[in-house]
Amino acid sequence: MKLLVLMALVAAVPATAALTPAETRMMASVDADQPRSIALLQRLVDQNSGTMNLAGVTKVGEMMTAELKPLGFDVVWKPLPQTKRAGHIIATHKGKPGGKRLLLIGHLDTVFEPDSPFQKFVRSGDKATGPGSGDDKGGMVVMVAALRAMQVAGTLAGANIEIVLSGDEESTGDPVEVARADLVAAGKRADAALDFEGLFREGGKDMGSIARRSSNSWEVRTTGKTGHSSLIFNPEYGDGAIYELARIIAAFRTELPEPNLTFNVGLVAGGAAASLDGDKTRMTATGKTNIIPAIAIARGDFRTLSDEQTARVRARMQAIVSKSAPLTSATITFDEGYPPMAPTAGGRALLARLNLVNRDIGLPEMPELDPLKRGAGDIAFVARDVDGLVGLGTASTGDHAPGETVDLTSIAVQAKRAAILMSRLGAEARPRKLPKALHLTAAGGSRHGTPSNSSRRDTGNRVRRLRGNS
Repeated sequence: MKLLVLMALVAAVPATAALTPAETRMMASVDADQPRSIALLQRLVDQNSGTMNLAGVTKVGEMMTAELKPLGFDVVWKPLPQTKRAGHIIATHKGKPGGKRLLLIGHLDTVFEPDSPFQKFVRSGDKATGPGSGDDKGGMVVMVAALRAMQVAGTLAGANIEIVLSGDEESTGDPVEVARADLVAAGKRADAALDFEGLFREGGKDMGSIARRSSNSWEVRTTGKTGHSSLIFNPEYGDGAIYELARIIAAFRTELPEPNLTFNVGLVAGGAAASLDGDKTRMTATGKTNIIPAIAIARGDFRTLSDEQTARVRARMQAIVSKSAPLTSATITFDEGYPPMAPTAGGRALLARLNLVNRDIGLPEMPELDPLKRGAGDIAFVARDVDGLVGLGTASTGDHAPGETVDLTSIAVQAKRAAILMSRLGAEARPRKLPKALHLTAAGGSRHGTPSNSSRRDTGNRVRRLRGNS
């Protein structure tokens, strides 16, 4: 019966000269499998996998293993107790020798822990709400649907594909160089990286994304000479710690702005005493209005589009902090999280390939998304070694909040795009892999005025600690 339905759907697909018979079969297979895809999404969503629910993340990993093994993948569960996280899936499919190697990226965890009231998949027509329904369980369903269609059409057999599904994308384990070692290694082996996080829509248009900004945390601590408030600004007492911190924050606001940079102050405390908790998410302070504050602390983040921009902004922040007012002192420290994924010529070439697929299946072209409109993500950890595309997952709204809603029709649309793109890329001969710096966009070459990313330093040396997601 299913074969008859599939044959009928093949016949119903509009004939397009640019589509091969195998690609036409993939289109029909995705449509035939849509009920199965939605059922898989419901099972995944109904299993809580908040990052710190290690057992739940492991169970979602088992569900994905059950989907990938029948497709011919060698699936390994990599436990990571040393990072206080559940672990990752690493799945490999060996195809034709010498063919392009594709890296597919997604994640098993969500931001919704077991104590969240938002726990279940609820469908309403072509929409469904549920924790992680878009980010990123919808993306994993798109991945599976595309791979299944490739298997039906016979294009999966020759494809060289590696999949990394992390169990801690929403709150990365520490040390991050251990938590992301397998992903970084996979990026060095790959010829193209495809990120199955959510599709971005703008003004009703599906957008193509080839860049993501970094996510870096900073902390400023200031000290001052304490005493009675009547002595503030006295040459023997100075400005106190809070005024010094205010000077620094105000200088950040006026002196740092430049294209593609955002920076934020998230936490501030100061007084006669002030402290920060171990997770760096809570501050306490004590003091009185008539005491010059002895200490002040501020934490925030900044986001950049290239390694050069990160280094430049850090240097400017350090210079501002170093200009201490009399009888005060200040220090700044940085915790780097996600590195940047700068736009590249290779990334634009991949988007052009995706737009050829769009043309051939009768979909509008996907314009390039301004990277300021996307948060940080796992693909950035491989961006120094391989070009990539972002946003091959489902379209959704309200991600990271109760009521997260996925557009179920986007599963089929995205799976068709991904299946045909992967089939075409996978059938090509593997090019000689040059250092990434040789084919990055030249300085100023981006429509966003993005500097080139010429660094290929090891991520483990650049990234020390990450707390939380994009």
